[in-house]
Amino acid sequence: MQLNIVVYSKSACPQCDIVKNLLKAKNLAYEEIRIDDEEQRIAFYAKCGPSVRSMPQVFINDQRLGGVAGLQAAFAQLKL
Repeated sequence: MQLNIVVYSKSACPQCDIVKNLLKAKNLAYEEIRIDDEEQRIAFYAKCGPSVRSMPQVFINDQRLGGVAGLQAAFAQLKL
Protein backbone atom coordinates (compact mmCIF):
# COMPACT_ATOMS: atom_id res chain seq x y z
CA MET A 1 0.00 0.00 0.00
CA GLN A 2 1.41 3.36 -1.06
CA LEU A 3 1.01 6.08 1.54
CA ASN A 4 1.50 9.72 0.64
CA ILE A 5 2.14 11.33 4.04
CA VAL A 6 2.40 15.07 4.56
CA VAL A 7 3.06 16.62 7.96
CA TYR A 8 2.28 20.31 8.40
CA SER A 9 4.30 21.56 11.36
CA LYS A 10 5.86 24.57 12.99
CA SER A 11 9.16 25.20 14.76
CA ALA A 12 9.54 24.52 18.50
CA CYS A 13 6.50 22.22 18.53
CA PRO A 14 6.82 19.15 20.81
CA GLN A 15 3.70 17.54 19.30
CA CYS A 16 5.18 17.98 15.82
CA ASP A 17 8.35 16.21 16.96
CA ILE A 18 6.30 13.32 18.38
CA VAL A 19 4.48 12.83 15.06
CA LYS A 20 7.73 12.89 13.08
CA ASN A 21 9.36 10.43 15.49
CA LEU A 22 6.35 8.07 15.26
CA LEU A 23 6.61 8.09 11.46
CA LYS A 24 10.38 7.53 11.56
CA ALA A 25 9.94 4.63 14.03
CA LYS A 26 7.63 2.94 11.49
CA ASN A 27 10.07 3.70 8.64
CA LEU A 28 7.39 5.71 6.86
CA ALA A 29 8.54 8.40 4.45
CA TYR A 30 6.81 11.75 4.78
CA GLU A 31 6.99 15.29 3.48
CA GLU A 32 7.21 18.01 6.10
CA ILE A 33 5.80 21.44 5.37
CA ARG A 34 6.66 24.01 8.03
CA ILE A 35 4.35 26.94 8.53
CA ASP A 36 6.10 29.25 10.95
CA ASP A 37 4.34 32.44 9.86
CA GLU A 38 1.27 33.06 12.06
CA GLU A 39 -0.84 34.53 9.24
CA GLN A 40 -0.04 31.60 6.94
CA ARG A 41 -0.89 29.17 9.74
CA ILE A 42 -4.28 30.83 10.36
CA ALA A 43 -5.05 30.62 6.63
CA PHE A 44 -4.03 26.94 6.63
CA TYR A 45 -6.30 26.22 9.62
CA ALA A 46 -9.20 27.91 7.81
CA LYS A 47 -8.69 25.61 4.81
CA CYS A 48 -8.71 22.53 7.08
CA GLY A 49 -11.98 23.35 8.78
CA PRO A 50 -13.45 25.28 11.70
CA SER A 51 -12.24 22.84 14.38
CA VAL A 52 -8.56 22.97 13.35
CA ARG A 53 -6.45 25.28 15.51
CA SER A 54 -3.22 23.41 16.20
CA MET A 55 -0.12 21.86 14.74
CA PRO A 56 0.82 19.31 13.62
CA GLN A 57 -1.71 18.34 11.00
CA VAL A 58 -1.06 15.00 9.34
CA PHE A 59 -2.50 14.05 5.97
CA ILE A 60 -2.32 10.56 4.47
CA ASN A 61 -3.36 10.30 0.84
CA ASP A 62 -4.92 13.79 1.09
CA GLN A 63 -7.08 12.82 4.09
CA ARG A 64 -6.58 14.88 7.25
CA LEU A 65 -5.93 12.79 10.35
CA GLY A 66 -5.18 15.61 12.76
CA GLY A 67 -2.27 15.37 15.17
CA VAL A 68 -0.70 12.69 17.35
CA ALA A 69 -3.95 10.94 18.33
CA GLY A 70 -5.19 10.92 14.74
CA LEU A 71 -1.93 9.42 13.50
CA GLN A 72 -1.98 6.73 16.20
CA ALA A 73 -5.58 5.87 15.27
CA ALA A 74 -4.57 5.57 11.61
CA PHE A 75 -1.70 3.26 12.56
CA ALA A 76 -4.16 1.00 14.39
CA GLN A 77 -6.67 1.08 11.53
CA LEU A 78 -3.99 0.39 8.88
CA LYS A 79 -2.33 -2.19 11.15
CA LEU A 80 1.04 -0.42 10.98
